[in-house]
Amino acid sequence: AGRGTALGVRGGKSGKSVDVLRGVVEKRERGKSGGLMGIGGNSSNRARPFVIVMIGINGVGKSTSLAKIAYYLQSNNCYPLLAACDTFRSGAVEQLSVHASCLSLPLYHQGYAKDPSSVAKAAINKATDDGNDVVLIDTAGRMQNNVPLMKALAKLVTETSPDLVLFVCEALVGNDGMDQLTMFQKALTSGGHSRPIDGIVLTKFDTVSDKVGAALTLTHLTGVPIAFCGTGQKYNHLKPLSVPFVIQSLFS
Repeated sequence: AGRGTALGVRGGKSGKSVDVLRGVVEKRERGKSGGLMGIGGNSSNRARPFVIVMIGINGVGKSTSLAKIAYYLQSNNCYPLLAACDTFRSGAVEQLSVHASCLSLPLYHQGYAKDPSSVAKAAINKATDDGNDVVLIDTAGRMQNNVPLMKALAKLVTETSPDLVLFVCEALVGNDGMDQLTMFQKALTSGGHSRPIDGIVLTKFDTVSDKVGAALTLTHLTGVPIAFCGTGQKYNHLKPLSVPFVIQSLFS
C-alpha cells in the first residue's frame, strides 16, 4: 500500500523506515537465519520480534490505532502480540483485551500498578518464546508537560529498544499537535536518551477538511513522516499516507 511512495518513508531524525509491514517481514526473515535474542538474557533460540511502541497524549486513540495496525499486519500474514503497558489508567487493560479478543490475537498484561518497562520487556520475551513476529506496545497517555510520566516513557523506550516508535496524534489539533510532538521528541532525545520518534499516526483524518495541508505541515516542520492515517472506527479504516492519496485528496 504505497510502500515506495509514502511521504518520508524514512524517519527524519531516526532514519528508520516507517513501512511497518516490510519491517516485520524483513526482520522475520533475518531471524530465521540469525536468532536475535529477547530482552533480559532470554535463552530462547527464536528471533526477537519486531517491536512497535505507541505513544501520545490522553484520548487521541492510541489503543484503537494499535488494534488497527495489528489487524493490518494480521491481514498480511503476520502474527502480532498486543502488550498492555498502560498500567496507570483504569480500564486500559480491559480496553486492549476487547481488541485482542475481537481480532483473536494474544494479549500480554500484568494488570495495574506495575512498572510499564518491565511489562513491556516481559511481553517481548513472551512473544519471542511463542513465535510472534511483532509486538505492539500500548502506553499510558500523558500530557506533554508531565515531566515524571515523560521520563517514565523515555525509560520504557530506552529499555525495550523498539524497532519503531509511533506518535499518535489527532488530525484536527492543528498547532497543538506540533507542540505535543516536539515535547515528546525532546523527552525521548534528552537526559542521556537518544531515541527519536520514527513516525506519526494521524487519527480522525476523515473529519477535517484541510486534513492534507495540516498533515504535510506537521511532517515538513518536524521531519517526522506519517506512517498511517485513521479514517474511521473500523479496524480496516487505516491507510498508509502515500503521494497518490495526497494528490487525490488535494483535488477532491
